[in-house]
Amino acid sequence: MNISKKERMRRAVQYEVVDRIPTQINYTSSLGEQMAQHFGIAVEDLPDRLGNHLLRIDLSYEKRYSEDGGTVFDWWGVGFSTAEEGYFTTVNPLAENKDLDAYPWPDPHRADLLEDAAKQVAADDGEHFITPNFGFLLFERAWSLRGFDNLLMELATDPGYVGELMDRITDIQLALIHRYLELGVDGSYFGDDYGAQKNLLFSPRTWRKLIKPRLAKLFAPFREAGLPVMMHSDGDIGKILPDLVEIGLTVYNPVQPEVHEHRALKEKFGTDLAYYGGISTQTVLPNGTPEEVKEAAWNCVRCLAPENTGLLLAPSHRMMTDIPLINIEAMLEVFAELGERT
Repeated sequence: MNISKKERMRRAVQYEVVDRIPTQINYTSSLGEQMAQHFGIAVEDLPDRLGNHLLRIDLSYEKRYSEDGGTVFDWWGVGFSTAEEGYFTTVNPLAENKDLDAYPWPDPHRADLLEDAAKQVAADDGEHFITPNFGFLLFERAWSLRGFDNLLMELATDPGYVGELMDRITDIQLALIHRYLELGVDGSYFGDDYGAQKNLLFSPRTWRKLIKPRLAKLFAPFREAGLPVMMHSDGDIGKILPDLVEIGLTVYNPVQPEVHEHRALKEKFGTDLAYYGGISTQTVLPNGTPEEVKEAAWNCVRCLAPENTGLLLAPSHRMMTDIPLINIEAMLEVFAELGERT
């Protein structure tokens, strides 16, 4: 069996027979530069060198920076620190004035918004499994606009306002989703963190009332098109994971071993849920030995893909510069062995 990365990925997330388990490595720009130097290649050649199966495409817009260069603003007007490898908001534009009618909402129908995405789809020519990158989808988008503390308080004190804010966000995201589907994407990639290390950030009741019905609306276009729904949500979201499956989740990321026992997940959901991730960027990749990294990767395969399908094997999150290159090499050795086992 000799199939494309796109087809391998499509089959794997639907529990069909594949020649090998697909793999993926995402990384920060700082680590990307280190890896490119280590491998002696250009940064743009890294995805191929790493064997990536997934290609996420983004909106086209001119990035705006603060005068001191310490903050970069995203398409929605939220400011993020440029000094951090992760996502740290420095400007929450609705924090001081919560008037939703006064806010300059971005236009999802702008003609040039998907220009770069369209070029990427055409240039890829069906090689990779392509998804739009909907990070900060709904809850995270709401708190990034309003401010984290403000929004958490208002979940309890002013849920009507939070609902209206999320409705505005949902309408914009839905318009973008339909445009991406017209472009010919292969599935969704949503990101919306609901969990902390030991529990949800709010009660399951609050999530079911304010987030679940709106999230179902965002899942629906992909479900109706017969495409997989892939979603990232950090932390221990075990209490609402069945709800996510109920409204159409088909691929769950990041599958953090610190908060989810992999074998238990597989036993509970069977083939109703496929997985993306599983190799911890919190513990084993930055702190383990190369042999421990290899064992962790193989353990993911044994627990999450005993039928040799249903898994996109990957680090749980974007890798950062705290991960030694020798451990990345160890993980790549496992990825290579997966191909040799076919």
